[in-house]
Amino acid sequence: MADDDLKLDEFGADEGGLPEDTGEDGRSAADLVTVFDVPVAISAVLGKSTMTVAQLLQLSQGSILELDRKVGEAIDIYVNNRLVARGEVVIVDERLGVTMTEIIKDGDTAA
Repeated sequence: MADDDLKLDEFGADEGGLPEDTGEDGRSAADLVTVFDVPVAISAVLGKSTMTVAQLLQLSQGSILELDRKVGEAIDIYVNNRLVARGEVVIVDERLGVTMTEIIKDGDTAA
């Protein structure tokens, strides 16, 4: 996605580009301006599998790799290797995407 595809005004921001709402502690999104440009790695994990090196070396084009998830089951969304949400795979303009269906609270990793 291009950098300009996602704008803060989509999340209820004022004309200045930042939400005006402040939390209970009096802080607002404007306090986070210094971290807006920090890159983060986002991963959407369809499933996992464990195998030996010998089995890995036998894989070729067309091989089927069985994952630990069933069809239709939620996928895990990680930010910097930390589970933050679960979601579903969607197709947007002929491209794969992910829609978040559940936000994972701190320490809540039960599937």
